Amino acid sequence: MKNILIIDLFLVVRGKDMEFLTKVMGQSHIGAAIRRVEDLEEAIRHPRVHAIFLLGGDINYLPGMIKKVRASEKMLLTHIDLVEGIGKDRAGLHLIKRMGVQGIVTTKSNLAKFAKEEGLWVVQRLFIVDSESVKTAVRVAENIKPHAVEVLPATIPQYVIQDIKKSLRLPVLGGGLLKTESDVKETIGKGIDAITTSLRHLWNVAL
Repeated sequence: MKNILIIDLFLVVRGKDMEFLTKVMGQSHIGAAIRRVEDLEEAIRHPRVHAIFLLGGDINYLPGMIKKVRASEKMLLTHIDLVEGIGKDRAGLHLIKRMGVQGIVTTKSNLAKFAKEEGLWVVQRLFIVDSESVKTAVRVAENIKPHAVEVLPATIPQYVIQDIKKSLRLPVLGGGLLKTESDVKETIGKGIDAITTSLRHLWNVAL
């Protein structure tokens, strides 16, 4: 009976993993990070990009961006910590959900919690600088239970990625310090499920 329960738990966790990787990432290993409104069109047109991560700008441009992304049948996730004009509270999350934002990225646990309550996709960003920060990151994410975590930098050692995935059983994205195609392939080879990058030539990497 115990073995059956373990197998069932594994299947449930894999189902949640696949839901984020399928619905948000579109089964792509590349997410486009953009900082300006002007960058949106290129990300929308790119055949390898399904998820677009907005890392700047202000709330006044969001309605137009949301409309374009939805028309393209892609996903827009807003880094709520970096976009100006959005209240960093429950009301701010409620507002952007009503505007049509599909998901958020944040480093803040309270915003991740509010976003989940609003029914948004939630990616919790974790900065990994040493062993203690890994323990803290895992503890925080275990409490919030986001749909995925994003580790920075993406070049962290393989054993750290494995420890995070074993503890959280969530998709792990990687961002930062990736410059070449070989960097991306090495990162994915370590076990990271997908990377986010603003470098256009990396959007073309075939994996």
